[in-house]
Amino acid sequence: MLQRIRVAALAVVLGAGTLVMAPPAATAATATTISDVGVSPAAPVVFDSPVNVTFTFTTTDATEAGLKLNGETVSVSSAPANGGLKWTGTKSLGPGRYNYIATAQGTPPAVKSGSFVVAKALTTSFGDFDASPDLVDKGDDIRVAGRLLANGRGYDGQSVSIAFRARGSNDYREVAKVNTGRGGWFGTRVKAEATGWWRASFAATGTAKGSVSESDRVDVKRANLASHLVGFDARPEPVDKGDRLAFTGALRVDGRGGLAGQRVSVFFKADGSRRWEYVTSDVTGRHGRFWAVAQAQTSGWWRAQYAGTRGVNGSISDADWVRVNEPAPEPEPEPAKADTRLIKFNAYPEPVKRGRYLQFKGKLQIDDEGSWEGYEGKVRLHFKPLGSKKWQYVKSTWSSETGRLYTRVKAWRSGHWKFVFGGDEDTYGDDSRRDYVRVRR
Repeated sequence: MLQRIRVAALAVVLGAGTLVMAPPAATAATATTISDVGVSPAAPVVFDSPVNVTFTFTTTDATEAGLKLNGETVSVSSAPANGGLKWTGTKSLGPGRYNYIATAQGTPPAVKSGSFVVAKALTTSFGDFDASPDLVDKGDDIRVAGRLLANGRGYDGQSVSIAFRARGSNDYREVAKVNTGRGGWFGTRVKAEATGWWRASFAATGTAKGSVSESDRVDVKRANLASHLVGFDARPEPVDKGDRLAFTGALRVDGRGGLAGQRVSVFFKADGSRRWEYVTSDVTGRHGRFWAVAQAQTSGWWRAQYAGTRGVNGSISDADWVRVNEPAPEPEPEPAKADTRLIKFNAYPEPVKRGRYLQFKGKLQIDDEGSWEGYEGKVRLHFKPLGSKKWQYVKSTWSSETGRLYTRVKAWRSGHWKFVFGGDEDTYGDDSRRDYVRVRR
């Protein structure tokens, strides 16, 4: 909710005074004098409601003095000062232009005149304030940005305070200051250490009222712990073709030791190949240990891989090379497959309100001897939350005979979406382009 700190506004601009005196008398009598009129408060001073303005001037050899403001008499009182009299009068004024005339009655009379303007302060507000991303790891940077307006227009060259209120607290504390640029826009990066609300504020100045932006929440989660696959070993070494290989090792997590109940997979890369292929897996037991077996077919590299779990990052072990005594026969060439492509992917509406449905569409095509045709296949929808590096599987759908794809899911968090076709026995797979959708609360 937009909050405003109202500060009063009054800019007092003094006009030049003029002195009008009668010609000196031929006698030796002392002439009447009057000083320039002082106006307080002096420009610029800011108030929110009509302000009491005080007028002062001094006279010598005057029988009496008077003051008029826009033709109306202002009551003045006198007190002795430096051989003369100091006259003081006060008037409550609102916005407008004012002309004053001060007179001193004597021989001859004396006059001082001038003018000033009372102007109302600028009304400021914030537009488009945002703290993003909405979900980050503790200690990550977030960007806070927005726009400062004065009377509906961008307010350049002003100092804006960025403040934070942690969840469970009632107080905001200042974290950073930033100056507005062209059009009143501002932005800076700050560290997110706890879940809470961010906002911007502008303190009242001599010409503008203060204001406070709406607050924007950022959730901070604890950074994932690192995991390690240690002591991985494939044996015996060497091994005869067709014999059994045993794989052992342990899964450990920083600060926790061995991690039980987690699936660890074993992958193999044949000599001369660049591809790691899944072979087998095991679930870790006490102290995070695992044990798995597979049949040896050809020489190459073996390694263990852990995909990770909530709060724990995945990891890959060191690779272990095993020689197979009798080389495996030349593998049969893989059957020729056709290329595919996922095009026209779109996630909409953008942005979407939290909990509402997001719709997805696209098209799956196959390369049919140089011509792209629609293809029927199973396509998966994946999502990567903003601030995360990991894609998550959401659901699967099938393209029509013409290759058209459509599905929908409810949106809960901002992030990127894409379609993934894993291929089949006749085709290679493909990923669509990514589409970012912001989720509004």
